Amino acid sequence: MHNEMILETISVTKNYFGDKSSGVNNVTILIPKGKITAIVGESGSGKTTLLNLLYGLLQPDSGEVFFKEERILKREERLQPAHEAMRLVTQNNQDMDLSATVWESVRSGLRMAEQGLFDEEKKITDSLNMLDILPLKDQPFGKLSGGEKQRVTIAKALISKPEVLLLDEPFNQVDATYREGLQHDIRYIVKEWGVTVVLVSHDPAEILSMADELIVLKEGEIVENGSPEELYNTPQLLYTAQILASGSQLTAEDAKKVGIKTNRGTVVIYSEHVKIGKGFGSKWTVKQILFKGFFEELIIERDKVILRATNYTKGKYPKGSKISISIDHYFEFGKWETPARSLPKDL
Repeated sequence: MHNEMILETISVTKNYFGDKSSGVNNVTILIPKGKITAIVGESGSGKTTLLNLLYGLLQPDSGEVFFKEERILKREERLQPAHEAMRLVTQNNQDMDLSATVWESVRSGLRMAEQGLFDEEKKITDSLNMLDILPLKDQPFGKLSGGEKQRVTIAKALISKPEVLLLDEPFNQVDATYREGLQHDIRYIVKEWGVTVVLVSHDPAEILSMADELIVLKEGEIVENGSPEELYNTPQLLYTAQILASGSQLTAEDAKKVGIKTNRGTVVIYSEHVKIGKGFGSKWTVKQILFKGFFEELIIERDKVILRATNYTKGKYPKGSKISISIDHYFEFGKWETPARSLPKDL
């Protein structure tokens, strides 16, 4: 069942005002049923355009979009079973009535044929419970926090048990303290209800912890796809590494200064691959300390080379202190030069 494809695009192109650098170009994707697929990329890479094509809000200039092998038409043309089977949640809650109560808001997600039936109250209650917002049922939507609003919006989208839930930057307005709980709830819904989720996000923490599959877009084209583990641990492109991880990008010349002899033009070092030590020969200076919750990220400098390093012993290395480092892994990208490669034991 999980290998069955529910959504697909075949060579889809959608540009704006005839500009080929906008929208998406010649995109072919397969969305597996019952999984979470994340579309990632920098701003303007075509993520939201692709999501709107899948939902039928946009019609492609060329190519076709399918739901269960049925071609999806633009929603303005006519309502199809595919349209009824999908729900879209945007980041700004633009279609929500601020004065309506939470109960009324979620009820409005029922299809017309479902409203007024004997099980209407149960469906609303189940949806509110699923997103843990039943105690808010009498509150006006406009008075809720960003995280509560997003839960209500998702509950409204799910009340008729759609087959596909499309999420456009779903955690943008959600406080960090509530984000993880909402992510957990969405994964639970996918498992319990068999809903397929397609989400757009720019936050690597969201997509790496939630998604089963990643689609990486750059300038409207797919440049990589695979599981989060595959793309994080073995990125084929510099662009992918920059999107998914916090790290340092060095030229081949700067890489030599930290003891890395590379045969490529660019070296990327994830912050967790920089191991920190202290003692004789410490030559790196801590220039800045970034608080990350249960760990710190140190910005360190030596000979005008700047690296990011993850530090789990908070407070051990104050600003201005001298440290030594070792690098246990790195990635090489770009043009090929003379072959040579080594890892320093201690820097």
